[in-house]
Amino acid sequence: MFSGSIPALVTPFRDGAFDEQAFRRLVEWQIESGSAALVPCGTTGENSTLSNAEHHRVIEVCIEQAAGRVPIIAGCGSNDTMNALLHMNFSKKCGAAAALLVAPYYNRPSQEGLIAHFSYLAENNDLPIVLYNVPGRTVTDLLPETVCELARRYPGRFIGIKDASGDLSRVTDHRMGIGKDFVQLCGDDELALPFNAAGGVGCISVTANVAPALCAQFQAACAANDLEKARELNDRLYPLHYAMFEDSSPGPCKYALAQVHDWIENELRLPLVPCSEKARSAVDEALVHAGLL
Repeated sequence: MFSGSIPALVTPFRDGAFDEQAFRRLVEWQIESGSAALVPCGTTGENSTLSNAEHHRVIEVCIEQAAGRVPIIAGCGSNDTMNALLHMNFSKKCGAAAALLVAPYYNRPSQEGLIAHFSYLAENNDLPIVLYNVPGRTVTDLLPETVCELARRYPGRFIGIKDASGDLSRVTDHRMGIGKDFVQLCGDDELALPFNAAGGVGCISVTANVAPALCAQFQAACAANDLEKARELNDRLYPLHYAMFEDSSPGPCKYALAQVHDWIENELRLPLVPCSEKARSAVDEALVHAGLL
């Protein structure tokens, strides 16, 4: 259902408010550059500092601007099951293709709690679900056996996963436990090459915010089994992948975007602050290496 380069979009701010005009330009640039789908209101979109009204407006604008040219995977995750359902209901009404649902953060539910959380959402909204596992942020790890159990209980509802566990063996765990049609999307840009080799079909990417065309070309080379081309593009992008996390994300990403575009501000919401001088230097060097500056 989904494949290729899928940017986890930043949410542009200007003077503390959602910069709708800049966001529309970002969506347009992403589509023109070959991005296969878009994810608004994910972690990179600073969703945890958006009010529900802002969260919904970002999703609504993304769907409006895309106008059916690419599918929208709306970030609907929350550590509050009822709030996640609220986001799903709104996203379905707006025309999202799927919901991205992160494992609840801070609460630290057990695997049984994760199954109960995701089961409730699947039973109360029929939007296709892409699970999101990022234990480095949530603490809770969505284990392969839990993913497989959810897919078994709700055929056709849990259609894929964004895996940012860093454990490449899980690609095969999911293939063996669910099947080849389960959409596996890498959540760590620097691991996208081996992830795809193991059976992944794309990446929900931070780097693609800044280098959408290169990321799209890289994913296309992987899909065509052109390993030489994929390696060449991966080498160009590799320093940028790491620079995006030289400081708290999406700080480096927003700085990089402000470097390549004059219509987007390097502005974040507290508790995040603009990235450090060290991170800015790493981003600048990586942008030069990738041929973007």
